[in-house]
Amino acid sequence: MEALRDDLRLALDRVAFAHKAFRFLPYGDRPDGWQEELLRSTSKRIILNCARQSGKTTAVAALALHTAIYRPRSFCLIYAPSQDQSTEFFKRVEELAHGLGMDAVNPEALRKTGMDLKNGSRIEARPGSARTARGRTADLIVIDEASWVEDNLYHSLRPSLAVTGGRLVVLSTPYGKRGFFYEEWTEGEEWERYEVPAPKCPRITQDFLEGERRTTPEWWFRQEYFCEFRETEDQLFTFEMIERARDDDIEEYCFEGDSTLWRTA
Repeated sequence: MEALRDDLRLALDRVAFAHKAFRFLPYGDRPDGWQEELLRSTSKRIILNCARQSGKTTAVAALALHTAIYRPRSFCLIYAPSQDQSTEFFKRVEELAHGLGMDAVNPEALRKTGMDLKNGSRIEARPGSARTARGRTADLIVIDEASWVEDNLYHSLRPSLAVTGGRLVVLSTPYGKRGFFYEEWTEGEEWERYEVPAPKCPRITQDFLEGERRTTPEWWFRQEYFCEFRETEDQLFTFEMIERARDDDIEEYCFEGDSTLWRTA
């Protein structure tokens, strides 16, 4: 009876769930304040702009694991720019499952890139390829290192939530003023936003940040640790230069097929 009450408490309280799951992590056994806020969220669309090593992976991994355990037969897909990166994210999910005792997981169904739960739920870590992302139906999609993910993968994944009405969680450190992550963070209307600069993380010391400031280019330092979208190192024209060059009064023409027919867009 006591075990049943504890399980019900964890099902209803994702913060309590995280407290238990975090207990064997080497860098802290309790969620940060912003992580607790994220875990309590019921939003269908969440975007996180976070400094490196701020705990974004751990928080979203806990959210994914809670979904899998307490929503039977659910399917969580984890995407990142490469298979190695998505597998690394899944390792955090596995660590949290070990913190819970692994009671919900079939040991023989635990793989390097995913797990099957006894309640029929699945978690899978996939590579960042739009070609192989199509045709799946998911209850939760996580896109890690989203600023490095190609736009076509992002747009290919969104329809996977159409039938389930599932959740989309996008997380990253900025990488330039380009791509869907930048556009959704600055202009998207559907998102619940979390911004976590390095000073907001108790595990990142001021001494470390001062050392990074002295040895790292300023644009990179501000991007990596203070969540600022800066121009990328390979960008010939800045975002502001491109915006100033635009003229909305000029009509746009589109070429149709291989004929000589043109039309006003």
